[in-house]
Amino acid sequence: MQPVQVHPGDGPVILAFPHVGTEVPPQVASRLNAEGQRLRDTDWHIHDLYAGLIPGLTTVTATQSRYVIDLNRDPSGTSLYPGQTTTGLIPDTTFDNVPIWTQPPEAADVAHWLEHVHQPYHTALAAEIARVRARYGVAVLYDCHSIRSQIPWLFPGTLPDLNIGTNNGTTCAPALEQAVTQIAAASGHTWVLNGRFKGGWTTRHYGRPETGVHAIQMELSQISHLATEDPPFALDPDRAAHLRQTLTQILATLADLAPHLRP
Repeated sequence: MQPVQVHPGDGPVILAFPHVGTEVPPQVASRLNAEGQRLRDTDWHIHDLYAGLIPGLTTVTATQSRYVIDLNRDPSGTSLYPGQTTTGLIPDTTFDNVPIWTQPPEAADVAHWLEHVHQPYHTALAAEIARVRARYGVAVLYDCHSIRSQIPWLFPGTLPDLNIGTNNGTTCAPALEQAVTQIAAASGHTWVLNGRFKGGWTTRHYGRPETGVHAIQMELSQISHLATEDPPFALDPDRAAHLRQTLTQILATLADLAPHLRP
């Protein structure tokens, strides 16, 4: 099992894809129920959506499903959103609060997958951040996510297309946050800054602007690029093409601004 795929680029921007994986080890698959085996909460097609948008991108891509272990959760198990509904390191349910297990995971399962999936992914991501920062004096980590537009168990109403997270401005320079929000506002897509999704563990853990590491999470509403948010979760070519224009602008701007952010 190879839990992470790394493709080093020669630019200052790193794309992280923690939830695109659909591989499930046999010892996990045998314990998932029919709903769990659908892998409904995968970030479908996100790595394809971002493919080739600008030159020089580094990509760090998970291969394992988030139902094995969630790579955007604090390894200590501490909740990212205290007092709010969320899922843990190994989810018990879908985002609709539907159980996914015939035999729920135990503490030993968490420890095992922390060691064999969570840690290798973040070791690889940290190494790429260090490599890029050593070369440029700065690294911009852009954490790529998607989620269904309507999930009443997690949030009321309909999610905007673009959900930008900087943990209330603490994980990146103000210039980066301002640039992304300006592009979002002019894109024709609905958007929000630090709304329901302020940035997960990856953004909060690595985003240290004072050290030259800037992190932004982008949570895309799946209706912005999928033909349907239910199986088979097919990509809509027209929606995807429109969204790729906006994402290209965002990434190109982050790459252009990065050299001016050296500490």
